Amino acid sequence: MILKQLINIETAFRHVQIFTGVLLVVFGIVTCYAVERSYQKIEQMQTHIYVLANGKAFYAAMADKKDNVPVEARDHIKTFHQFFFNLAPDNAIIQANLVRALNLADYSAKVQYDMLRESGYYDNIITSGITQEVSVDSIQVSTGEAPYYFKFYGKERIARSSTVLTRNLITEGYLRNMNFRSDDNPHGFLVERWKILNNSDIKNEKR
Repeated sequence: MILKQLINIETAFRHVQIFTGVLLVVFGIVTCYAVERSYQKIEQMQTHIYVLANGKAFYAAMADKKDNVPVEARDHIKTFHQFFFNLAPDNAIIQANLVRALNLADYSAKVQYDMLRESGYYDNIITSGITQEVSVDSIQVSTGEAPYYFKFYGKERIARSSTVLTRNLITEGYLRNMNFRSDDNPHGFLVERWKILNNSDIKNEKR
């Protein structure tokens, strides 16, 4: 009788062990599934962004940078040239624009800036009340191999009190992928080995 009770106790203990083991396995599977679903949800959320425009947030899908290299590269080049060449007869505006431009380029842009500054170019803009604006004709970017070679074609409009001078503006350089973005450099590129190839006069008109 006692032996039978011991056998029954041992059998019951084994059943408890098996049941506990099954519960642990099921719990482990459920936990792994929950963790995996959580990661999938986080990744799904990270593939979307909200774009703020005019104070309103708009839902948008986020693409990999490599999918948008030509578009982002051209916009980076355009933005750099606008900051570098869009000038007003106000030293604060000139300095603010040039600081933004130099944040998008390497030392080659600083060399061009120093040459213009030392020649009195910016002082002349202020004292003569000149407004200078650049317009884009086309931007060619070769994205097949990094760093990306580019060529910028545009025009400068230099307005004085009595005349408006239009100039060619052709530059070239390379774009290096910085692999990070910032408020000062939202596209994450850096203009390198930048040179002005052509800045010749086209026409000079009276106002």
